[in-house]
Amino acid sequence: MRKTYVLDTNVLLHNPDAIFAFEDNNVVVPFAVIEEIDNQKKRQDEIGRNARVVSRELDALRGENRLSEGVDLPGGGRLTIELNHSGRANFPQGLDPEKYDNRILAVAYNLSLSGSEPVTLVTKDLNLRIKADVLGIKAEDFYNDKVDYDRFYSGIEEARVSARDLDSFYREGGLTRRGESAPPNQFTLLKSSENPSQSALARYFRGSYLPLAHGEATCWGIRALNKEQKFAFELLLNDEIKVVTLVGRAGTGKTLLALAVGLEKVLEENAYSRLLITRPVVPMGEDIGFLPGTKEEKLRPWMQPIYDNLEFLFRNCPEPVDALQDLERKGMLELEPLTYIRGRSIPRQFLICDEAQNLSPHMIKTLITRVGEDTKIVLTGDPEQIDNPYLDVSSNGLTYLVERIKHEEISGHVVLTKGERSKVAEMGGKLL
Repeated sequence: MRKTYVLDTNVLLHNPDAIFAFEDNNVVVPFAVIEEIDNQKKRQDEIGRNARVVSRELDALRGENRLSEGVDLPGGGRLTIELNHSGRANFPQGLDPEKYDNRILAVAYNLSLSGSEPVTLVTKDLNLRIKADVLGIKAEDFYNDKVDYDRFYSGIEEARVSARDLDSFYREGGLTRRGESAPPNQFTLLKSSENPSQSALARYFRGSYLPLAHGEATCWGIRALNKEQKFAFELLLNDEIKVVTLVGRAGTGKTLLALAVGLEKVLEENAYSRLLITRPVVPMGEDIGFLPGTKEEKLRPWMQPIYDNLEFLFRNCPEPVDALQDLERKGMLELEPLTYIRGRSIPRQFLICDEAQNLSPHMIKTLITRVGEDTKIVLTGDPEQIDNPYLDVSSNGLTYLVERIKHEEISGHVVLTKGERSKVAEMGGKLL
């Protein structure tokens, strides 16, 4: 049966292509949504960009029919900009008729009363979904780019093998995997079925278990403190793996390991020309507003966590701050907000994106497509600590990226679980 989906503004601002995601069903965009999009179009961030994209998409669909009369979509559905069905006669008392949310809700409510087709309100606003439920309207989130976080890929598995196979793994430097395959660069804890205390750490690649080549490495005085960090080093130090994703709670060492390997690769091995570090400018809590000074002075508060880690890595230098400034002057170290990444091409660089859980799938695509020849990109983040109001553990760009590229040979992923920052940080990550 053909269905009708009424889209809220936040769905289109989250994903401008959402109007094409409903196959051969009816898509209704209330007129109030167009007004809200118009209010956002001048913003100089991802929301403003998405608003402008939505406007261009709708303008391109204008043809022989007016948008208010309905136009055909490429997937077989039909899009309508809804001018009618905005009455609020049967609404509960007290709802402000001028609020955009209530105007959108009214369209969905009246369409559900007057039409024979099932009507669903699609919104990322939890409170609007609650209001819709009270009025008897089916409401749901936009699931097109969501990931089942309860089954999120960890990049690690455990396998039982015979003692003979385990001996062969150590003796011959590998073991052919029999039976079902696994994603490339997935890590495995091999355990002897006869004696579980005998084990080995391995990386799966092209049908074989391979021993770790970099698990015991030390980079800028940093060495792995647990098996997950060994797996992370294996991915970070392998130049054939171009996309690395490290996910874990605060204090598990994601950013520190990435920075240590980046410095090693750029300054010691000369494998890359520059260490480029970026992160989204998304505040935790209330935004502090305008910051005076030069671009570098404005960015310093946002990049301070990166500087803290870099100063720790340069702790043996007489003047760590001066050493970092010297690297920046020489162009070997660059810290850049994600805002300025669009339009760039980044060749032969070691690129680290910290706090990537605050990026939307579209922003992740924008970042990945900036990567030039011989560049390695590392994305770190904790999907359970998201400051972007439009994202959650299932819809953020980091988890989306992991699930989309886990079967590619040039990518690798590890979930780090053990906190190594301090006992206090570990307690907070587990219990709070």
